[in-house]
Amino acid sequence: MSYKEEFWEMIDKLVESSKIIIDRPKGSAHPKYPDFIYKVDYGYLENTASMDGGGIDVWVGTRQEAAADAIICTVDLTKRDSEIKILIGCTEEEKNLVYEIHNETEMMKGILIKR
Repeated sequence: MSYKEEFWEMIDKLVESSKIIIDRPKGSAHPKYPDFIYKVDYGYLENTASMDGGGIDVWVGTRQEAAADAIICTVDLTKRDSEIKILIGCTEEEKNLVYEIHNETEMMKGILIKR
């Protein structure tokens, strides 16, 4: 098994063993930036840790098969941090929306890595 396969296997185990909390549903506004409306459900994996002190972020799409098949790695100059966000059950259109969201400003950039 390759490291790439092992990486995705670890992501699967993390997602499967965690409760997904959607605290920013599609259509809701960002708490600090009310002009920003979520185009895809956004939340985190309960009982996990990320750079910002919260849980590992997830974007959850509308596909019936809720597989984790992409991640987005971000660098945020405003917060001066980097993170990964797991995409679960996202259609190709939703993956593109998430990619665009993380590249809209000069202060944050992201790369999308598909399984």
